[in-house]
Amino acid sequence: MSAVYEKLIHCYECVRKKTEFVPKAAIVLGSGLGDYAKQIQIETEVAYSEIEGFPVSTVPGHEGRFIFGYIDAIPVVCMKGRVHYYEGYDITDVVLPTRLMKLLGADILFLTNAAGGVNTSFHAGDLMLITDQISVFAPNPLIGENIEELGTRFPDMSHVYDVELQKIIRDTARENGIFLQEGVYAQLTGPSFESPAEIRMLRTLGCDAVGMSTVVEAIAANHCGMRICGISCISNLAAGMTDAPLSHKEVQEAADKAAPLFKKLVTESVKKFA
Repeated sequence: MSAVYEKLIHCYECVRKKTEFVPKAAIVLGSGLGDYAKQIQIETEVAYSEIEGFPVSTVPGHEGRFIFGYIDAIPVVCMKGRVHYYEGYDITDVVLPTRLMKLLGADILFLTNAAGGVNTSFHAGDLMLITDQISVFAPNPLIGENIEELGTRFPDMSHVYDVELQKIIRDTARENGIFLQEGVYAQLTGPSFESPAEIRMLRTLGCDAVGMSTVVEAIAANHCGMRICGISCISNLAAGMTDAPLSHKEVQEAADKAAPLFKKLVTESVKKFA
């Protein structure tokens, strides 16, 4: 058994000592979106600090706990706060929560994040359905000995974001009058915001939004057979697109502004994850 898998199993056993709840869907809440957990009919909560060896979030707006409960009749586990590569964790620790939620029973992963808009037609406060992804500089979480218990050595990445789940989110947005952008999300390492030159590079590569998370989690989830969907909250236009300097406070404020539509879209979509 590899050290990475052994640590994962230990975290799983720690959680199972606290709850036997089996989720169908896992939801990861991005910067400024942690308030969404109030939409869940909570059964139990487990703080990351209560799980031995589990990485603990150090970023404002990321509280750091698993919420187990129901959205309508759908059992879910919600990450109220995620960990990032820029916090100094090994990339295998960054994706450990994703793998853990899979072991706990979740077969759907709903990723959310606050992102900078790279597409010139985007505006702060827009919601974007993630249709594909690009990793720039962030290490692939599958590097090293393959964990055969989780998945194959060379997983296919042709359809990381599940086509049927994308349709559910599109239909839900239309039914509820929610304007929804679509596009490609890029992950850079952070924690510094991107330079104007890097944003021009990303636009040339075909990226529509950029952030410091999500892609590595999607890679790990795809590796272990989860169905994946994702939404970015466009919190600001990226560097060089406006004269205003970027700040984490701005990211949180934009997420707060978009929160009502975000909550509606996620909740009504998850209800259809039968």
